[in-house]
Amino acid sequence: MLQLDLQSRQPIYEQLIYNLSEMVSLGIFSAEGQLPSVRTLARDLGVNPNTVQKAYQELERRGIIYSVAGKGSFIAANNNAFEILCRQNLEKIRDAVTEGKRTGLSRPQVDEVIDSVYKEDTQHD
Repeated sequence: MLQLDLQSRQPIYEQLIYNLSEMVSLGIFSAEGQLPSVRTLARDLGVNPNTVQKAYQELERRGIIYSVAGKGSFIAANNNAFEILCRQNLEKIRDAVTEGKRTGLSRPQVDEVIDSVYKEDTQHD
């Protein structure tokens, strides 16, 4: 279900935010569906409960989830997970292109990679 890269430079709570946003935007978690409790998810992932709590708080701040005292956290019916996921992905692409440019990749090389990704996508449709 959720996969974390413990070797990544990206903080675990940010990985959780991204992964949960992606799952919501893909419909894996349905609107009004209940999320695992902070303790349960922390135990299952082998992380500190404070890390999960921080991710849940940020998801709530963004309007993707909401909390009910004594009941838990739930997926908001009118969330903007898809838009958030798109912004996060565009930022990752921007970072990768910036790093590639810094290390000497040319525009045609970057364009070739992008073209190959989209070509693969149309071959599987």
